[in-house]
Amino acid sequence: MSQTTTHDIGMEGLDSLSGVDALCLFVAQDDRPLPATAGYVDWRLCGVLSRVLKGGFFSGEKDDWLLLPSDGKLEVPRIFVVGLGARRQLDSEGLQEALAGAGKVLSRAKVASVALEIPAGGALDDAARAEGFQKGFVPAFKGGRVALLVDKALVRLLPGRKG
Repeated sequence: MSQTTTHDIGMEGLDSLSGVDALCLFVAQDDRPLPATAGYVDWRLCGVLSRVLKGGFFSGEKDDWLLLPSDGKLEVPRIFVVGLGARRQLDSEGLQEALAGAGKVLSRAKVASVALEIPAGGALDDAARAEGFQKGFVPAFKGGRVALLVDKALVRLLPGRKG
C-alpha cells in the first residue's frame, strides 16, 4: 500500500508537494468557477485550465481526461485532470468509480507519487468521500506515495494518515 500524507487545500498545500510526480484534479462539467484545488491550480497556471474549458477541448464530462504540464509554475510537473460529470449529481458510486479510474490511469502512466483532492459534491458527506478513496483509489493506484489535499474534517476520517 502507498504511503499517504495530508496537506491543506490552498497555495501553501500545493507549494508543499515537492517530490510528487503528478497532480490529479477532478473537474465537473458544472464547475464554473473552478472550486478548491482546481481553482488554485488554475490561478497559478494563469487561467490555462479555464481557457481549455471555455474552448471546449475538455468539458469535465464523466470519463473526460486532460494532461497538462505545469511549466514550472507548480512543484508538480504533470497535471492529470479527470472529468466527473455533474458535481451536483455525484454520489458514492460515481465517486468511487472516478477515483478507481484515476488510480488505474495514473498507474498506467507510471506515476510513482501523486497529489489529489478527494472530490466533494451532490449529497456526499466526508465519510462517503473517505470511503470512496479507500475503496476506489487505494486498490487501483500502484505508486508508492499519495499526497492528499484535504480539509481538517476529512483528515480525521482517513485511517492512519500522517500530515
